[in-house]
Amino acid sequence: MSSVSATDGSHWRSTDTEVRVLQTVQATVGAVPAATKIARGMSHFGEHALGWIAIGAAGALVDRPRRRKWASVAVGAFGAHAASVVIKRVVRRPRPVDPTVQVNVSTPSRLSFPSSHVTSTTAAAVLLARTTGLPFPAVLVPPMMLSRLVLGVHYPTDVLAGAALGAASAAVVARAETKWGDR
Repeated sequence: MSSVSATDGSHWRSTDTEVRVLQTVQATVGAVPAATKIARGMSHFGEHALGWIAIGAAGALVDRPRRRKWASVAVGAFGAHAASVVIKRVVRRPRPVDPTVQVNVSTPSRLSFPSSHVTSTTAAAVLLARTTGLPFPAVLVPPMMLSRLVLGVHYPTDVLAGAALGAASAAVVARAETKWGDR
């Protein structure tokens, strides 16, 4: 195991296995000519959950019968993002710094766990599926998870934790909407 120190002196153990996974993803998927460009586009869309908030807001504006469910997509994505930021500040795991891992996009912080992009994407995808009946989690979450590895800004456990947190956040929003939705 290798120990990575944050600037404040906190420690998080990253395994050599996680670095090897990053190296493998970047050498295979990341070697596809358009992969990094697509991953960067996904990164910009998902920054601070703004793309998902915009989709939820647009749906609420144009689909009056399901307005509340569309609003839940925006609220869920925002809430999931906020939860991930709080957890990042508590855990303080630094982003990958291995010299063999190429960082292919800038980030708003040096903190890695959990992936906020994956957290908000998972919450939005689950709530979009609930709203539309379409399989959004299966279509949206794995590519966002993979994109964070292609870009070299997260370890595999960061994206896995982000997916779990996003699903839990969506469940809370769905439960709240069911409980208080018609009031």
